[in-house]
Amino acid sequence: MPILGGTFEGSRLKGRVVPGGADWQLIHDDGFTELDSRYALETETGDVIAVRNAGIRRAEPEVMKRLLAGETVDPALVYFKTSPTFETAAAGLTWLTQSVFVGVGERQPLAVVIRFWRIA
Repeated sequence: MPILGGTFEGSRLKGRVVPGGADWQLIHDDGFTELDSRYALETETGDVIAVRNAGIRRAEPEVMKRLLAGETVDPALVYFKTSPTFETAAAGLTWLTQSVFVGVGERQPLAVVIRFWRIA
């Protein structure tokens, strides 16, 4: 699935999702999904961050059927977790490359929202 763009914002940086990334999905017969997303972020100051975000998504079969059909589904019914890694040459962003993060995703009919947390 192509990643067409978007925005990101956190306590330490914000910017845009650069169009041109992709989200590869292996969807099993029961709807269990293995995810491998690769895309770039550009901060407001012009720094570029490469992201590789691997994860899984699962729910009860009826919920997965609705989700995969593009319906709105209560995010509490879906287990959607990721483990992103970041690469950047920006000296001020080395904390991204030297930290472990977890992500929690939410698939909406026309977008995906992922919230990342840095593990202290």
